[in-house]
Amino acid sequence: MHSSLDRIKIVLVEPSHPGNIGAAARAMKTMGLARLVLVRPKRFPDPQAEWRAAGAKDVLSRAQIADELSEALADATFVVGTTARARRMTWRQASPKLAAPEVLAKAERGEVALLFGREADGLANNELDLCHLHVCIPASPVYGSLNLAMAVQVLCYELRSACIDRQMSGEQAQAWDRPQAKFEQVEHLFAHLESLMESLEFLPNEQHAVVMRRIRRMVGRIEPDVTEVSMLRGILSAIEKQIHRA
Repeated sequence: MHSSLDRIKIVLVEPSHPGNIGAAARAMKTMGLARLVLVRPKRFPDPQAEWRAAGAKDVLSRAQIADELSEALADATFVVGTTARARRMTWRQASPKLAAPEVLAKAERGEVALLFGREADGLANNELDLCHLHVCIPASPVYGSLNLAMAVQVLCYELRSACIDRQMSGEQAQAWDRPQAKFEQVEHLFAHLESLMESLEFLPNEQHAVVMRRIRRMVGRIEPDVTEVSMLRGILSAIEKQIHRA
């Protein structure tokens, strides 16, 4: 039952309170998740984190510390961002319950990262742009503020429940002929494409961010494998060669 959960990591972006880190570790362990990544934590390690972790100090001791979010996501093939606010541009979004089966299915094919933002203001728009799916916990509109560790608990619970459901139903992972491209490989594709479009003067300055966001959304729906990314980059390189010859 744990194979899919083992390929899912919880990523906390710039957590400010060590108690929340410890409580998040405890929430993870009670639901069978063990991979914690901290991006630029304000205070860690810290005795308060260990105290709040209770019996999950092993999760804390194995926690990975990353200086940049890109480092934390480098090996991920599917990225989920938690958000409490709607965005001007529609992005694929689901509740934790509806997202959990898809996350587990993606974990059968590669590494999955679940992003949680800062206690005060969550994930920034440019961080949400890196995600394939946005998850919003359906809290009360009267008071929708949820503690960071509680949000982690909600998603981890739904993942464990979905994992049990998959085991009972005997659901099998879909076979695929090539491994899915990792976050780092897809980011190189975006950088290559953006560089080419700039050299062609294709992107007006005022539309640059919007166009790239739509391209990210499109590629996120496709979820290319490593061969497809390599093929697309080969096409871009061939175009660049033709431009230089001209």
